[in-house]
Amino acid sequence: MTSRRRLPPTRKSRAQKQANFFDSKVFLANVGAGRTAQQYRPKQVIFSQGDRADAVFYIQEGKVRLSVLSKQGKEATIALLGKDDFLGEGCIASDQPLRLATATAITECSILRVEKNQMLRTLHEEHEFSDMFVGYVVERYNRTQADLVDQLFNSSEKRLARTLLVLSRVGKENHTETVTPRVSQETLAEMVGTTRGRVNFFMNKFRKLGFIDYDGGLEVNSSLLSVVLHE
Repeated sequence: MTSRRRLPPTRKSRAQKQANFFDSKVFLANVGAGRTAQQYRPKQVIFSQGDRADAVFYIQEGKVRLSVLSKQGKEATIALLGKDDFLGEGCIASDQPLRLATATAITECSILRVEKNQMLRTLHEEHEFSDMFVGYVVERYNRTQADLVDQLFNSSEKRLARTLLVLSRVGKENHTETVTPRVSQETLAEMVGTTRGRVNFFMNKFRKLGFIDYDGGLEVNSSLLSVVLHE
C-alpha cells in the first residue's frame, strides 16, 4: 500500500491563510465596520461622566485628560493618556452602563471610536487582538494599584516625582524625555493629591538638583528615579 505524500501548500491556500491573518495595528489604524475616526481640538470633550458607555476609544495621536467630578462639584484629574492608550474600556464590563469619568482632549487628537458590540465581537473572534487588549488592561490595572499605594504610603514629594516619570515615560526609555504638552502645576497637584504651592516648591527643588528642567518645555531626567527609590 503506497503512502500518501503531503502536497506542498498551493498558492490559493497560502493566499487564504494570509487573508485570514488579523493585524491589531491595522484594525486600530483604520475605519471599518463599527469603527469611525474622529478629530478633537484641545479642550474638546470626548465623553462625559454619566454618558452612556457604548464604545471604546483608541488614541491614535494626541493627549487626553481623564477627570472625575464629585457630588460636591470638586474636579480631580485621575490620568493623562496618550498615543496607543484606550479610553472608556470599562464599557466592556456589563455592569458599567455609564461613564465613570470625563475624557477631554488636551492637544489635537486623532481617535478611533469602536462600538461596544464590534469591540466584543473582535475580542471573541481574534485571539491576537484579545491577547493585546487584555495585556493593556492588566498593565493599566497595575498602574492604578501602584497609584493607590503611592497615595497611601508615599510623601507628596515622591508622588510628584513618580507622576513626572510616568508622564515623561523616562522609565521606559532610560533617558531624558520632554513632557508634551507642558502640564500645569494645578493639574499636577490634582494628580498628586496636594496643593499647587507644594508642587511649586518640589518642582523648584527638583530643578536645582538637575532632575528636571522647564525652560523650553518640561524635561524629566531619569535621575529623578532616586527620589522615588530613596527611603
